[in-house]
Amino acid sequence: MSESIRVGVSACLLGQPVRYDGGHKRDAYVVETLGRFFEFVPVCPEVECGLSVPREPMRLVGDPAAPRLVTIKTGLDLTDKMRAFAARRVEELAREDLCGYIFKSKSPSSGYTRVKVYNDQGVPVPKGVGLFARAFMDRFPLIPAEDEGRLHDEKLRENFIERIFTLNRWRKALAGDGTTSLPARLVDFTTRHKLLLMSHSPEMARHLGRLTAEAKKWSADALRVSYETALMRALSLAATPAKHANVLEHIAGYFKKLLSADEKAELGELITQYRTGLLPLVVPVTLLAHYTRKYDVAYLKDQYYLHPHPVELKLRNHA
Repeated sequence: MSESIRVGVSACLLGQPVRYDGGHKRDAYVVETLGRFFEFVPVCPEVECGLSVPREPMRLVGDPAAPRLVTIKTGLDLTDKMRAFAARRVEELAREDLCGYIFKSKSPSSGYTRVKVYNDQGVPVPKGVGLFARAFMDRFPLIPAEDEGRLHDEKLRENFIERIFTLNRWRKALAGDGTTSLPARLVDFTTRHKLLLMSHSPEMARHLGRLTAEAKKWSADALRVSYETALMRALSLAATPAKHANVLEHIAGYFKKLLSADEKAELGELITQYRTGLLPLVVPVTLLAHYTRKYDVAYLKDQYYLHPHPVELKLRNHA
């Protein structure tokens, strides 16, 4: 790809030998598949905060809402050390223009969710968040984040990657090319993402449409914050088969005077089969994209719903 999308990642997932035992947790999907499209910014909080390789393993203890980071054998409390590092590192990452972050699952420093926190009796409760991961998410609440374990879930993976590509396009729209105003760029961005937004939330799509229509009433900074917050909130909502089917039927409406009766019947059947779980989304989308090119429907040709991310990622191939 010609563009560079920067994504933070736990260094061990790239194969770097930074684990407590001197090993790594190289993830083939992250490295070999996502690595074709993302420029990774690796971070190992434990090594970067000054701990050695190898080192004594550690875990979270105490209150899951505010756990302490303690070594397992000697009981050394590293909480303040990690928090001080995290506060510095997230400010450095603010200059990296990250569009996403992939954390190491279950890590006491980098775990994104369901990290074990041990109580006074040594009983673990999977309700914690790694200390560095927490600092990152507090600092960048709108940047898409996941861990490599959750990326094995097809729906979570598709949503995560779709948000990354959309956030990257949003950043480009904000930057502009020096020839168009922010309200004009906002109109173009909203128009081209309308159907994609509808597949997540018709209500949020309308809300973003209203923001766009009222853009000239806002200051540039307030508009950027309000729009980006609503955009990422909308995309975080599940794009269900029912919502997708409604968007597909909306697109099909552009061809009602162009297709034969048999073609319309076939398209309707494919949408129904997708809605009921018999076909993956890629099937009706591919046919609609074909009709869009064949009949040169300008509005649909500009819709990111038909091509929100590289087809090589096969994110819409699951039923």
